[in-house]
Order: sequence, then structure tokens, then C-alpha cells
Amino acid sequence: MALMLKNARLLDPQVGLDEVADILIRDGRIVEIGHDLEMPKGIERDLSGKIVVPGLVDMHVHLRDPGFEYKGDIESETKAAAHGGFTAVCAMPNTNPVCDNATIVEYVQRKASEVGFCRVLVSGALTQGLKGEVLSEMGDMVAHGAVAFTDDGRGVQDSGMMRRTMDYAKQFDRVVMCHCQDEGLVGAGQVNEGECSTRLGLLGWPAEGEELEIMRDIALCRLTGCHFHAQHVTTARGLDLIRAAKAEGLPVTCEVTPHHLLLDDSMIGEDYDTNYKVNPPLRTRADVAALRAGLADGTVDAIVTDHAPHATYEKDREFELAPFGMTGIETSLGLMLTHMVGEGVIGLNRLVELMAVNPRTILRDERVAIEPGSIADLTVIDPDAEWTVAKDDFCSKAQNTPFVGWNLRGRATDVFVGGYATMEDGVVCATVKK
Repeated sequence: MALMLKNARLLDPQVGLDEVADILIRDGRIVEIGHDLEMPKGIERDLSGKIVVPGLVDMHVHLRDPGFEYKGDIESETKAAAHGGFTAVCAMPNTNPVCDNATIVEYVQRKASEVGFCRVLVSGALTQGLKGEVLSEMGDMVAHGAVAFTDDGRGVQDSGMMRRTMDYAKQFDRVVMCHCQDEGLVGAGQVNEGECSTRLGLLGWPAEGEELEIMRDIALCRLTGCHFHAQHVTTARGLDLIRAAKAEGLPVTCEVTPHHLLLDDSMIGEDYDTNYKVNPPLRTRADVAALRAGLADGTVDAIVTDHAPHATYEKDREFELAPFGMTGIETSLGLMLTHMVGEGVIGLNRLVELMAVNPRTILRDERVAIEPGSIADLTVIDPDAEWTVAKDDFCSKAQNTPFVGWNLRGRATDVFVGGYATMEDGVVCATVKK
């Protein structure tokens, strides 16, 4: 099939591209970029006023499938991903059963190929059952397509075991992504330890519970040479540790979430709104400022959502009983365009690096660029679209987010995966073509 995208602003920092031009796509790949291109036969779209960027990738998503399909499943959450402007997501392994063997890797891939609205990359567990005791079948999972390894949801507590996971992952050139949480310090913590926990009378989750494990895993990265990626970093000191490791030349990267860039622990009120309950917790205003500075200076490598759908009844409980996590894949781009780009924290080129370029590099996924020969995975953005976050606009099964009611500027209108539209004019329209 041939497709022509006309008159869009093409933006791709990888190739130094920022101009209004046309893209000709044939058989799933970009074949020509230029002005006043012609196509004898095919589909033509006029994208005047829109911005086309390499397809967005969210490298930290919970699809809940297998085992927790009442929260969300591969079909519903990839549909939500397409609605949010994403062409690919990386699924976390803390499902039931845990994705710690090739059978589950293949299950996720197969189901995604049948019902998915975007590409699904699969991460495998570092240890069997996420228990931190026995290595998972890492080599077998790599052979069947696992792109990374993580015990997301909890940290590997034993340093010797963590060292072994890194030794093994390095053999397969796979990144180890770490949920940095010292369980001995964190315990049953609910919110950031300090003024917030005191004010609300809830158990505190100290920043040191994250920072100590970041420090340890950087040391193990130095020992093993394995690529260490710190998931959802939340504290200024944690970011400083990562900044120093990068300056040392270590293979260390990190990610942050929109909610940790926009919300702080003072926003959790006396109504005890459980939509603000996330792990790691919302930190202080100073931490938020430090994370934003890390976006601008290059310390932060990726913006991810940690999209965590939950059933309404699960969140509609006492704060200490409700599960951690919020949805985010349908609001991420709009929030970042409005508050990070719109407020001058970063520019559009940097946003593309954080949400499209760097995630693929970290996950060793195929490079996608706006250039001839590249796979035509593309996200189309209307930078002037004004909209309000509303529950009835979500494609996800869940609506557990505190961003409902926020007014945003900028939104994805079209998504192309392999040259085929999975969203057109804001409406998710098709699964990924096989």
C-alpha cells in the first residue's frame, strides 16, 4: 500500500530535520521525503498545521495480561496507547503468571499480534516469580524475543543475586531495568516520608529507600559492565547519583514519569484521594524541580508513564488498602506538550528524544527515523488542539488518574504503525497490520 502524508512539519532530531515537507510511504517504509511529491495511486492525507515525529514509545507500561484482565488487557491498553499517540509499548512482567519464561513471552507477543493496536515489546523478569531468589530463564526469553529484564514492582533485595542478573543480562546485551526500592527501609510506606506522612498520619516511604538501591546498582553496573536503567526516578539525590555515574562513563540511564514531573506530595489532601497513591510516591516540590532540570540537562533519558490500570473498586478504598499506581498513557503526551514544552522546560526536539528516540536505543529496538528506508512508525501531533482530560474519553479499561479535569494544549491526532493508520483524526481505527 502507498501512503502520502502532505504538508506536515517533519521533526526528527536524529537526522536534523525540522521543515514542512511530504512523506511517501510504501510497503510499510518511508521511501521519499521532499516537497510537492506525487503518487500515482494510494492514500493521501493533508496534515497542514500538524507535526510528524518518529513514533512514540512508552517503555514502562502494565498491560495486566495475563492474570489481571479485569484491570486491563492487551487489547484495551494498546488501544489506549494508540489513543495517546504511541506506536509501541514495553510490557512489564509482573503479571499472573509472572513473565519469567519463554512461554509467557510468546503468549504476550502472540496476543498482541492478534488484537494489539500498537507494537508490544516484552520485558522478562530478572528472577523467578519476582521473588529475588532464583534467576529467571533469561537466555530462553531472549531467544523468544524479550528485549529487557526487570523485577518491576519491587527491587531485587540481595546484592549477590542482583550482580548475577547483571552478569547474565550483559551476555545477551540486554538492559537491566530496576525498580529501586530497599524494602527494609520502605516497609509498608504509603506516601513520602516527612511533612506529607506526618500531616496525613500515614506510614512514610523515605527517599533513601530509593536512593540507596540506585547507589548499589550503579556500583554493580561498574562491577559487571551491564547497562543499568533506573526506573521512575523521583528524588533529587537519586538523579545526582545517576548524573555522576554518567559523568564517570558508566552505562547508566534513567526514566521519569509525568506524574512525578507535575505532582508533589503536598497535593495529597485530607480527602485521601487514592489516585495520588503511586510507587514510588510523589515527592517534594524540590524533587519535582530537580527532575525537570534533569530533563533539560540530559540526565534523564526517557519519559515513561508506568501506566498502571486498576479497577474502580480497588482504588475506592481506604488509602492504605488501595493499590499503588495510576493510568497515564492517554494523557502523557498532552501533559508534556502543555507543561514541559509549553512552559519552556524543554523543546520539541528534546521531547522527541525522550519519548521516541532514547527508549528504542535503551531497549535495543530497531531505529525509527524520518528518513528513506525507515519503518513508517509515525506519530502526528496537533500542537494547537485544546482539550480537557475526561474519563469518558479514555480507551483504557481504567480511569484511575488525578489528571481528570486538567486543560491541555497539544494532542496526537494520527498514529501510523508500519505505514498503516491505527488512529485517524483522534479515533482509534485499526489494530496493527500483520
